[in-house]
Amino acid sequence: MAVSDITEAAQWETDVIGSSTPVFVDFWAEWCGPCRMVGPIVDEISGEYEGKVKFVKVNVDKAGEISSRYNVFSIPTMILFKNGEIVKQQVGAASKDQLKKIIDEAV
Repeated sequence: MAVSDITEAAQWETDVIGSSTPVFVDFWAEWCGPCRMVGPIVDEISGEYEGKVKFVKVNVDKAGEISSRYNVFSIPTMILFKNGEIVKQQVGAASKDQLKKIIDEAV
C-alpha cells in the first residue's frame, strides 16, 4: 500500500479527519535524521496493514498549519487517528515492533 503525502489542509480534512479507516500519520522533515530512519519502516508496515489502516506522511516544512494544529514540535512524531480523533501518539524514532504495537492496540 502506498503512503500518501499530505500538504493541504483540505486534503487533511478529507483523508485523515473524515476517514472511516484508522489513519497512521508520520510527521517528518527531509533534514531530520531520525525521520529518515523511521520512513522506510512506515513504508514497510503500510503493506502489512493494507485495507485496515491508511498511512500518510506530513512534511512539517510544507504543512506547518497541520503540524501546529496538533502541537508537533519534535519530529518524527507519529499519530494514529480513528474517527478523526487521536488514539495513540509516538514522539521520536521507534522500531517496527513498537509502531506495530501502537497500531495493534488501537485497531
